[in-house]
Formats: sequence, C-alpha cells, structure tokens
Amino acid sequence: MKSHFTFTKQQRNGIFLLIGVIIILQFVYFFVDFSSEDIQINKDEFSIFQKEIDSLRLAKIEESKPKIFSFNPNYITDYKGSTLGMSDEEIDRLLAFRKQNKWINTIAQFQEVTKVSDSFLNVISPYFKFPEWISNTESSRSNYSFKNKPKTFAQKQDLNTATAAKLQRVNGIGEYYSERIIKFRNKFKGGFIADVQLQDVYGLTPELIEKVTNEFTVKTPRVIKKINLNTASIEELVTIQHIDYDLGFQIIERRQLLEGYKSLDELLKVKGFPINKIDIIKLYLFLEKENK
Repeated sequence: MKSHFTFTKQQRNGIFLLIGVIIILQFVYFFVDFSSEDIQINKDEFSIFQKEIDSLRLAKIEESKPKIFSFNPNYITDYKGSTLGMSDEEIDRLLAFRKQNKWINTIAQFQEVTKVSDSFLNVISPYFKFPEWISNTESSRSNYSFKNKPKTFAQKQDLNTATAAKLQRVNGIGEYYSERIIKFRNKFKGGFIADVQLQDVYGLTPELIEKVTNEFTVKTPRVIKKINLNTASIEELVTIQHIDYDLGFQIIERRQLLEGYKSLDELLKVKGFPINKIDIIKLYLFLEKENK
C-alpha cells in the first residue's frame, strides 16, 4: 500500500501543476464573460419571412377545415346540419317542415323555417343550390309563374299513352326513368289507374313525380273491379298491390273486431299496414256495409 502513495519529486510537481491548472480554469469559468455580441438582424427581411410563415400556416389551417360543396337545403340531415353548425332545434324545425311534404324554395324561407341567425345564414347561404326552375328574385319568380302556369287536365298528355321520347322531355326524366315508367305501366293490362301509382316506379323521387304530373296525367284509366272492404275475402285482398296474406289476415281480423270498417282510412290502424301506400290501395277498394 505504501508504494501506491509514495511519489517522486517529479510526480509531486506534476500533481501540483495539474491542481493549479484546474484552479485557474475554475476562476476563468466564473469570472470571464464568454457571451457573444448581439446578433444583428435585418428587421425588414425578418418581417417578410415571418409573414410568409404565417400565410403558410393559415393556408394549412384552411386546408384542414371541412370543405362545403353546393347542396339543396331541403335535404339537410341531422349529420349534415351538425357539420354546418346548426343547432338541434334549428335542424328539428327543418325536418318537421319537410315531414309535411313542403319544400324550401328561397334563402329567406329557409331562415323563416329554421330561425337561424343572419350571420350564420350569410355564411352558408352562398352554398345553397335550388333546382333550376326555382328563381331567387321577385321578377324572375313572377316570370316563372306566368310562363309555367299549371296546366289544366285538358292540356296535359295521357300518361297511359305517353311514349318514352315524350316522357324524356320532362327535366330529370331521361332514358332510364322513362323506360322504367313504361315498363311498370305495361305490367298492367290497360296501364295506370291513377297518377299516384307513379310512387311505385323505382327511383322516382317526389320531385320527379311532380314534374311528370305537371305534364302528364291518367286520362284513360285502367278499368278495374273494386272490392268491398267489408265483405272481401283474404283471397280477394291479396290481389291488391302491397297486400299479402299476413296483411290480409290482419285486415279481416280488425274488420271483425270493429264489426265493419266505416272509413278506408281505418286501415291505417291495421298492424303492419304500409301507410305510405294507402292512396294506391284505396284505388282497389270501396266501402259498403255488410248485410247481416
């Protein structure tokens, strides 16, 4: 152990020298200021650079926002309304209005129905896209009303004799829908009974049906033998569109419970009855009290 702690004169001098260097370096570290001089910045160039950075940041934020495309406000759903920023109450007012089979045709009417604020309306109204036949100005509305006065029954063409080419003259009824209308009409010998049967043509929206019936109507209805709802058997009922054996059974069971129907509208209370097809089903029925 003694050999490890015994130093020569030269080794001791080296140790003292090393300690002295360390002490000097410590003093230099604490008392000498090594901070560099202030960096000179060109403020004009820096300002230009900062503006470029800010513009790029804003452009990135703008890109990340959901894009709004033109849309018909009549078809706003819960999800669409919430993404636009509408409140639940505003969306509910719009949906309630549309459930009445009514249509919004102007920006002012949209605000009247939904009660949205002026500021919100100014933001979303530029994206409203109404059908081409709707005009947003008073003068064009009056011109449209004059030029497009509803045709009378005599002025309309017979839907049961209309060709595909004639149907295609209606805006929105191209080759596809005209062929569907004729194909459905030809399923029945004699064609349509009434205009309401257009509801059964697959793909036709209420808007398109309205356009068709503005130009066409059933003038030569198919002759059918109506069925007395209060005496009809289940075999007779199933010959009617949209009535199958299960529904026919429910209709007869309720008839027995009521001791006869007093109105065709009472069918709406039958379990499983297709409410949206009531007008079509009525075409095949009449009411007459059953003799006992």
